Formats: sequence, structure tokens, C-alpha cells
Amino acid sequence: MANVHNPGRLRLGVNIDHVATIRNARGGEHPDPARAAQIVALAGGDGITVHLREDRRHIRDDDLIRVADATGLPINLEMAATDEMLAIALRHKPHAACIVPERREERTTEGGLDAAGQHNRLAPIVARLTDAGIRVSLFIAPEPHQIEAAMRLGAPVVELHTGEYAHAHGEQIAIEIRRIADMAALAAKNGIEPHAGHGLTFENVQPIAAIPQLAELNIGHYLIGEAIFIGLEASVKKMRLLMDEVR
Repeated sequence: MANVHNPGRLRLGVNIDHVATIRNARGGEHPDPARAAQIVALAGGDGITVHLREDRRHIRDDDLIRVADATGLPINLEMAATDEMLAIALRHKPHAACIVPERREERTTEGGLDAAGQHNRLAPIVARLTDAGIRVSLFIAPEPHQIEAAMRLGAPVVELHTGEYAHAHGEQIAIEIRRIADMAALAAKNGIEPHAGHGLTFENVQPIAAIPQLAELNIGHYLIGEAIFIGLEASVKKMRLLMDEVR
């Protein structure tokens, strides 16, 4: 049974891409991302994130259907701003589509989308998704000009890239927290719902979760990695608890 969402709490979206990475390393059907989605729902997750990449390195096209069928949780499709991915999103109609930068050589999404520099490319994609009833999010760096670009594009949601925070040391940690908090406040002030994600762990999640304007955190690789040691249900439950402690 899907988790019943309390609108007053910080939502946890769980990216299950790397369940598929492990499956694809050997071929076959195990471990199954659809089963992972069911466990996330039972453990207190509020949504499932999947990133269908151009090279299909983890999630595959048929996974989109099976994962959606396996759980009542909303699906957040991370996608590059390409005609192929737009067509797939329009066909499957996920709850949300998060437009991310994608470079074939990268191991994971590095840095935020240049929404300011790619306005003309993004505008028709955002419009098509919105017209189809899909909630559009832009995965951006926590920078004022990117928030302003999201406003011009009419995106209802931004996901603030927390990678710089996750890799920061010493005094830089507080600087990055402030930057994310300021941009979350700026987004909320302008009617955009701010989310955050990338590189968040049990050890570093709480300062980000404590930012009051944030509505959702999306966490994947770390939770799947911890699941190897403690199980996926325990991994999600522990992250859920840490988030709830500061909200």
C-alpha cells in the first residue's frame, strides 16, 4: 500500500536508478526496480524518481511502466531536454518531469541545468509537458539567475543541486547551506516550489532538511548503497527519521 502523504512534512523522493544498475551489470531481471518501488512506499517514501538516460545505462523503457504499476506513489521522471525524452514523457505521463543536464561521459548528473542559457530550447519542452498535465521541475544550481530563468520559463518547481554542499569542507559547508537556503527562499517567494538533491547522506542531510522552504528531497545513490548493508526498507526509514527530526 502506498504511503499516505502528510502535506505538512518534508517529502522524500527515492531514486531507484541504481537498483537497475546492479541488475544490468549481470543481465536478467534481478534486482527488480519495481520491487524496490514497493519497498520505498512501505518504508515511508513519498515518491519514486527514475532517470531514463539516452544510453539506458540503468532504468529501461519497460521499467517506467512496471514501476508505475507497482506502486501508487507519484513518479518523477528525470529527463534530458531532448525530443526523444519529451515524447517518452508525453506517452507515459508521470506525475512530474525533472529536466536535468545530461552528458554521455558522466557517471552521474554533474552540476545543474543552465536554464538561463538554454531558455529557447527549454521553453517549448516546458510548455508541452505542462500542457499534458505533467509537473515540470528544473534541476538547477542554487543561483539567483537560474531561479529567475525558471520564473521566465514558468516552471512550478526547481530542484536545487546540493553537490557543492555535499563535497564542501570546513567553513565552506556553512556557506553552501546559506546559499541553498537563500535560493529556496527566493524560489518560494516567487511562487516556485523548491526541492533539493544530490550527494545527500545520513551524515549531511539534516542541515538541508531543516531549510523550511524546501518541500522535497530527492535521494538515490546513497540509499541504494546503504541498502546493501542494512536493507532498502531500513535505509529509507532511517533517512525519513533524520529528515523528520529537524522538521
